[in-house]
Amino acid sequence: MPTWPGGACGALCLSFDNLGVDEASSAAAGLPALLERLGDRGLGATFFVEGVNAELDPDALREISAHGHEIAYHAWRHEQWGDLSAAEQAENLAHGLSVLTALGIELAGLRPPGGQLGPGGIKILREAGLRYVSPAGDGAGVEDGVALLPFQWRHVDATALLPGLDPVRELMAGAPDPLDADTLVACLSDQVDSLERDGGFMSLVLHLPLLDWLGEHNLIAVLDKLSSTDAWLARCDAIAGHILSNPEEFSGGTTLDPTSWT
Repeated sequence: MPTWPGGACGALCLSFDNLGVDEASSAAAGLPALLERLGDRGLGATFFVEGVNAELDPDALREISAHGHEIAYHAWRHEQWGDLSAAEQAENLAHGLSVLTALGIELAGLRPPGGQLGPGGIKILREAGLRYVSPAGDGAGVEDGVALLPFQWRHVDATALLPGLDPVRELMAGAPDPLDADTLVACLSDQVDSLERDGGFMSLVLHLPLLDWLGEHNLIAVLDKLSSTDAWLARCDAIAGHILSNPEEFSGGTTLDPTSWT
């Protein structure tokens, strides 16, 4: 089993997706309160944002960075990454890199909307200079010099609601019906306990536009659970750095998942 810093049994990253693709969908209004809650608990997170936010709300990106969190890429306008051709992926990524770099933000990783790498695979990311990718799958790994930090759908808040993920809910709660926020948080808490007991890697994915649905008490419950975990909790770029420094321990460690929310 791969080893983690400090002798931790497992590693965990807390991530937030979707800052929004236009003014009507912007989730930036909830950022100050969220950043305060993270700071109060000393939690570092990775925010996977759409590149268009460098134009729509650069101050929100600066605020995230100023609080010590990582900004990573979630396509330009949340395009379904796996449906783009390799050329379209490369163009999308180059566009996002250019505008975010102009803000002083250096991107280390991508989470492909929909969870699939698609035709470009790892090659497009490596050529763009990214160090990690977070697709749908299981197990931290490394491929062609790029760290793999996959997420499992059962660790994603939107899985509670999206019609295309009925089978995942059946595995989580015994029925395909949508989950309420309390049930989701109970499932996530159990998964953190399993990570602490059995080891491995877990990417917990919350969506900024769903924080109101999740509710204040549930958000606090999740953050309090993470602040007391025995797992190594770190930003995605830090976890990727550890993997890339120990490639022999992580080679072949990832199994990709073809399931998507569509």
